[in-house]
Amino acid sequence: MHSRTPAASDVILERMMALHPKIIDLTLDRVWRLLAALDNPQDRLPPVIHLAGTNGKGSTQAMIRAGLEAAGHSVHAYTSPHLARFHERIRLAGELIDEAELSALLDECYTANDGGSITYFEITTCAALLAFARTPADYTLLEVGLGGRLDATNVVARPALTVITPISIDHEQFLGDTLAKIAFEKAGILKPGVPCIVAPQPDEALEVIEAQAARVGAPLIAHGQHWHVQQERGRMVFQDETGLLDLPLPNLPGAHQLQNAGTALAALRHLGLDEAACEAAVTRAFWPARMQRLKTGPLVGAAPQAELWLDGGHNPAAGEALAAHLASLPKRPTHLVCGMLNTKDVSGYLRPLAGPADSLTAVSIPGEANTLSAEDTCAAAQAVGMTAATAETVQEAVARIAAADPQARILICGSLYLAGTVLRENG
Repeated sequence: MHSRTPAASDVILERMMALHPKIIDLTLDRVWRLLAALDNPQDRLPPVIHLAGTNGKGSTQAMIRAGLEAAGHSVHAYTSPHLARFHERIRLAGELIDEAELSALLDECYTANDGGSITYFEITTCAALLAFARTPADYTLLEVGLGGRLDATNVVARPALTVITPISIDHEQFLGDTLAKIAFEKAGILKPGVPCIVAPQPDEALEVIEAQAARVGAPLIAHGQHWHVQQERGRMVFQDETGLLDLPLPNLPGAHQLQNAGTALAALRHLGLDEAACEAAVTRAFWPARMQRLKTGPLVGAAPQAELWLDGGHNPAAGEALAAHLASLPKRPTHLVCGMLNTKDVSGYLRPLAGPADSLTAVSIPGEANTLSAEDTCAAAQAVGMTAATAETVQEAVARIAAADPQARILICGSLYLAGTVLRENG
């Protein structure tokens, strides 16, 4: 598989990694300092839609963007982490940022930071905000990196709208070990007078969001109260105070995408968009590594008769969603190729998958310091009752599964970092 010559932006990004020894350190002081040095671009953005949540942020953002763009609006979008290339994080008026502009921006932020302590995510978020402030657009979609209250994206005083997608347990070491603590961090994006679209939530999380909304004076547009979504006769039915929409099912696969689509539609309806834009939101969104079918590349060549899928979900809620989706597919022997980070609840992720999966082949994530070893992932899979083995690489795992079961369904899963490696190498 081919390797890419490092671009100028890669070299600058590498340099930025050295500015702060801790990868994640939640505080906004460093961000405010750099934004001030850059003349506060966060105050000059096109109207902002700010999204937080544990699961579904990226998919929901992709659907909102598809709806806005179908209505003729130009849209900036910020997301993380990237999969294949850093450029995916910054979309300027609909287009991924180009290499020359990214390199110039990163250099400018590096210089303005003047050697100060700052994390990689913080300085690159400042670069994105600077790009968004300088490029005309109708909307800015900002996805939280981690949490919300102290996330580097939480610097816009008055967004047009905030969105909180489903909350579950993840990143406990930074956000707290209960749903209530995590919900408090996510609810940190609520702003006085700014409406918030709230996706389906566990009661414990919703109570915290409602309390915080009352405290700051943020009106809620909540699932189950102000809007509803369900599947009926192979269609998606959405209802809010404006009326009813009867739409095709989301093109992003999985029952959980119905909730994400409902959240996106609630946002679009609040912004005054029509039914055509809402239909485009659910039929035209693209979000890589969310049950993405791989149809070309060396991996497909290694298993020509197999059905090859890629998914980057990595926490227990994602495992449950994935298991439900696999159970809904036409019956076919299903084998997982799995690599995970050592910061994740591996057993919680794998337990729901023990039912629909016939086997699991564990791999380490290449070039990732926090990878769980293939042996540890294998042991975790065996502990929840799966037939499991290890392989040196994804390519080896896929080839081995295909040799034993040519018609298999093969799902590569467990981490967005593994998904990124696959998309880079299989491109």
